[in-house]
Amino acid sequence: MGQVYYLAIDIGATKTLFAVFETGGKIIFEHKIKTASDYKQFKSELADILANELGPYKFSYCCCAVPGWIDFEKGLAVAFGVLPWQNVAIKKDLQDLMSGVKITFNNDAKLAGLSEAKLLHQKYKKVLYLTISTGIGGGVIINDVIDENFTNFEPGQMVFEHEGKAQKWEDFASGQALHNRYGKLASEIEDDSIWTSFAQLIALGLEELLATIQPDVVIIGGGVGAHLEKFKDFLDEAINVNKNPMVPVPPIIKAHRPEEAVIYGCYDYITQNL
Repeated sequence: MGQVYYLAIDIGATKTLFAVFETGGKIIFEHKIKTASDYKQFKSELADILANELGPYKFSYCCCAVPGWIDFEKGLAVAFGVLPWQNVAIKKDLQDLMSGVKITFNNDAKLAGLSEAKLLHQKYKKVLYLTISTGIGGGVIINDVIDENFTNFEPGQMVFEHEGKAQKWEDFASGQALHNRYGKLASEIEDDSIWTSFAQLIALGLEELLATIQPDVVIIGGGVGAHLEKFKDFLDEAINVNKNPMVPVPPIIKAHRPEEAVIYGCYDYITQNL
């Protein structure tokens, strides 16, 4: 038997990342494109990449990470968050393009959570993973397996009163919201007053999740999560202000691979399910 290759595809709001894995979880090739707003155009670009950039590899397995809501029974990605795609038959479309390859797919944040939970080597039983990026996503991982009770868990869609009106959490506490408010990326912000205010907005949603899920650890990843050290102390302070003895506050830690967790989660999901 020849070399087995695994393909991971991470469809993001602004970019899509392709990664080729060897058995054992080593990435040997990566390719990145801008995510087209039109799905037909994206599918055409996908076909071209599979035929050319990824042509040298004969894949045995593929996992595709998608943002948003999934109907697993029908094999549909129902909604893609900020992308305008709806009811996309992503599994069938991939299967049509990769005959003979075993295909699976799941939500991007849950795959990222799977990867990060496995890196903890079962130190914690119940892991809450949050990705703070363009939006806010999340996953619950129990004993290194994505918890099916949270299949379509979308924490960024929780609604709170903010600035006098009802707003989705990610509309005022995501990386996109941070950029809209201050005109800077998380990597460019060094002002403690900005991070203090932002941490309070993160705490607003996180407190609700801690009360509902009661995880053993919280892992924060994504583009903003990659800079957790800038606002971790302020986040701890904000959560402790309203600390409830009925709601334990677990360790809150930064993802080990905050911007690559999804891709590695694709590989882990393949090895668990295919």
